[in-house]
Amino acid sequence: MLKYILINVLLFAFINSMVAQNKTTDQRPNIIFILTDDQPYDYLSVTGNKVITTPNIDRLANEGTLFTNAHITSPICMPSRVSMLISQFERKHGVNFNSATALSEEAWQNSYPMVMRDAGYFTAYIGKNHTPLGKNGYKSMVMENSFDYFYGGHRHLGFYPKDRHKIFRGAKKDTQIEIVEEAAFDVLDNNDFRIEQAFKVMEGRPTDQPFLINLCFNLPHGASTSSMQQRKSDDELYKSFLRDQEIPLPENYIAKKDIKTPKLPADLLRVEDRQNIYDHVDTPEMTKERLIRQYQAMKGIDRLIGHLQEKLKELKLDKNTIIVFSSDHGLLMGQYGLGGKALLYEYCTRVSTIIYDPTIPKKKRVPQTDALVQSIDIAPTLLAKAGISIPEVYQGKDLSPLLVNKETEVRPYLFTENLWSTQFGNPRCEAVQDKEWKYIRYYKNENFSASKRIQYAKAMGINVNSVLYSMTDKEIPIYRSFVEGPLNGEIPVYEELYHLSTDPNELHNLAGDSFYKEKLQSLRKVWENEIKNARGEGQPLVERFTVESSFEFQKNPSALIHD
Repeated sequence: MLKYILINVLLFAFINSMVAQNKTTDQRPNIIFILTDDQPYDYLSVTGNKVITTPNIDRLANEGTLFTNAHITSPICMPSRVSMLISQFERKHGVNFNSATALSEEAWQNSYPMVMRDAGYFTAYIGKNHTPLGKNGYKSMVMENSFDYFYGGHRHLGFYPKDRHKIFRGAKKDTQIEIVEEAAFDVLDNNDFRIEQAFKVMEGRPTDQPFLINLCFNLPHGASTSSMQQRKSDDELYKSFLRDQEIPLPENYIAKKDIKTPKLPADLLRVEDRQNIYDHVDTPEMTKERLIRQYQAMKGIDRLIGHLQEKLKELKLDKNTIIVFSSDHGLLMGQYGLGGKALLYEYCTRVSTIIYDPTIPKKKRVPQTDALVQSIDIAPTLLAKAGISIPEVYQGKDLSPLLVNKETEVRPYLFTENLWSTQFGNPRCEAVQDKEWKYIRYYKNENFSASKRIQYAKAMGINVNSVLYSMTDKEIPIYRSFVEGPLNGEIPVYEELYHLSTDPNELHNLAGDSFYKEKLQSLRKVWENEIKNARGEGQPLVERFTVESSFEFQKNPSALIHD
């Protein structure tokens, strides 16, 4: 009997030692994904900005790979971020501000954070969350419970997150970038977590696990920078930087009073219904003020990245930590006389994307590539770098080969789409492009006017934001018709064709020129194929996220959470 006990004890000890050995020998790379908001491609010195320098982000690009032809899939915060998380086009995942839906927990299981957590990564999420999850959207707590460390706010953070979100009120600093940095260091330091308000599942970050940290900003976002106040507690950067300089206007800027020929037909893009948060583009003075604020935010983010690199080096994590940098979309800052996003011009869809991988020998790294890549490629690339199988439901491509082979391509065409067609005047549109040409098609804009909604709401004493932003069950079939209409034969009411090689700023629409009829026709065929691929098979894995569903949840939450 003693013999068997001894054998069992030795066997148990051996198993435990093997488990401990496996933990301490997990050499998979750490990954930090940094996502900015509303950041145009040229807001970095490495991508051509002449006003500010961003030395720390530049260093990532110079020592890693800068993608000069990277684009998002949808030029709106929510669908773009969902697309990054689950590597699907919006047409497949079905979540936007006007979709009246939230991503289901079933779909969320294939998000790269969940897949990496299941594969043994310690996962953290810090900053802005714009992905509603589960049967009560942001209030479901699915996002909070999906990470080992969660310190984020749903929807907009503003420049002063404490004013908006209770979770941030214990932070030492008041400004968004500094609060994000504080939390990032909280995760990286191997002490017990000190930020009490963060959602945590353990006392500290295990040193025997590789980590995934998502740092998601709500800057240099146009609306967030509008809330900057130059408070006494603000860093000097946010008070005085650039205020003694003359700021140049964006190339192709047109003040509202100087617009002679609108970029798009007035019945297609109804600029009078544009959200007032973009009114700053109407005059040079307001535009320059907003540019100063956005550049200040970019300098702050660049400084954070410098501090982050120093911290990684201090902790001896720098040699095995991959850093990915990108944005959820660009922004029109008065180009063509337009403001905002939601259109498919390069100003809205092209983003500065960088992958810095120190595990690749320096001589083998490709410093820059003009390969056509998209935001849906981020998730499969992170998984590939972590040695994790890529889910079959992903629509993106692994970009790892592009980091070491300059001649590699992952796709011949890009497909981008805007399904956020609302009372704010934005039309539905889709685009396909290669390195030389871009084709955009638009559909009839029949949405009720925002200006009328505001007028009548005020006359009746109704809350304007409720009238503008509340989603009801009636919106779901409307959005679904937006998704399926073009696939079922809906014809465009307007088209654009641009020769990007000679007209990178998309100033000259060639769609009506008979000389380019053959090229137009060939890109229409490309569109037909690409939109089918983007839609994929099956129905989107979503939940209702409406006034009615919220009421039902409050009435009987257990029935909605547990089917």
